[in-house]
Amino acid sequence: MTNSPSGSRRAVVAIATRPFWRLRLAREMPRYLLCAASLAGLAASARFTLAPPRAPGRPVRPSGPAPADRAAEGYAALFARRYLTWSSAEPQASTRALEPFVGPGMEPGIGLVPPQSGEQHVGWLEVVQAREPATGQHVYTIAAQTDSSGLLYLTVGVARTAEGRLALTGYPAFVGPPASGPALSAARSQEVADPALQTVVTRALRNYLSGASGELAADLSGSARVSVPAVELTMESIERLDWSPDGRSVIALAQAQDARGTHYTLEYELDVDRAQGRWEVSAVQMDPYS
Repeated sequence: MTNSPSGSRRAVVAIATRPFWRLRLAREMPRYLLCAASLAGLAASARFTLAPPRAPGRPVRPSGPAPADRAAEGYAALFARRYLTWSSAEPQASTRALEPFVGPGMEPGIGLVPPQSGEQHVGWLEVVQAREPATGQHVYTIAAQTDSSGLLYLTVGVARTAEGRLALTGYPAFVGPPASGPALSAARSQEVADPALQTVVTRALRNYLSGASGELAADLSGSARVSVPAVELTMESIERLDWSPDGRSVIALAQAQDARGTHYTLEYELDVDRAQGRWEVSAVQMDPYS
């Protein structure tokens, strides 16, 4: 509204231009939103039809060896030693030795009752197998050499409590040994034909077995990592000298004896390199720093 010179008011109309696509978009927007919501609903329905949600189940345990628990392993070995050690002259001694392992509902002495006569002691024992039936639980197979029953195999279950303490999961069990068989025959490789390499390997191995570190150093490379054995041996002969499959080392089959006259047939792998026209040894059978 504006005032005219005569004092009367007149109406003013303003005309604005807008792009036609904006007008159409504003008009069609509700329909577009409804269509989008419908498509989303259809997609969700199809997803649940093809792959319906499942209730969470047990977590998938990764395959592979169970993580080592040295404390649990030692606990199982300690139990096995006490369990397999007894004397009929002191039957209560075994019960007292096993008392720290007894749990609720278990028999005194873990059910062990020594015979009326005799005794048994453990010479040595070693954990030879381990498995993990459940998270935090271990079952160890222990080989024990006894003086009365010979070599025995015993399984012992160990777990950790909520506080982190070690405890047996039940009674032990006598079992058979892990499956084994005769030694595998290694496939023969290419024989070492280089006389210079034969000489170096023979000399180095002789000095290695005899513990002559000073003489051995003359055939070693600058980066060699070698540790001579504690027992001194006299090498009598090299029976065979072959290349390894990868061609980076030499396999030597040797005859040797110790100071008492005990004879041995030994097999060594020597890493060899050729530097400045001569052969050098960089390792013998093992790495003392690994």
